Amino acid sequence: MAAPSVAPTARPWNPDYKHTDRERWICVYPAYINSRKSLKEGRRIPKDQAVDNPSYAEIRDVCAAAGLTLGVENKVYPRELDHRDQKFRGRIRVQLRNEEGQPMSEQFPSRNSLLLYLGQTIPKLKARTQSQSQSGGHQQQSSKQQKKKGRKGK
Repeated sequence: MAAPSVAPTARPWNPDYKHTDRERWICVYPAYINSRKSLKEGRRIPKDQAVDNPSYAEIRDVCAAAGLTLGVENKVYPRELDHRDQKFRGRIRVQLRNEEGQPMSEQFPSRNSLLLYLGQTIPKLKARTQSQSQSGGHQQQSSKQQKKKGRKGK
């Protein structure tokens, strides 16, 4: 019997890894920037700078647009109550440092600077601004329907 093969991204930790190895890249879970989470539940930035229920796809798109090297993994944040729920899946790995350990970008010298940037940029995404304008229209229609009160036939 042959030993099962292990994916190249699932290597055990070794302190000799360089900053360019995927295992040394920082992890970003959507819970880190979710305004609906408390600090105990995993939020890492101030609530007023956080985003309402971000998805891993939004984080991926913003990081890619900023020119960062990234990878997406099918992982769930350990503090999530429902691990099977698909909307909580996704972990983004981002490379912030080069081989010498120096920041690759002056804009992102640390993990916290990246998280704050995500909190500022995700609400400006086209999909977010369109969904907010559409949901506003649905609320007006439903309020008009609710004004109709009384018995039918009268």
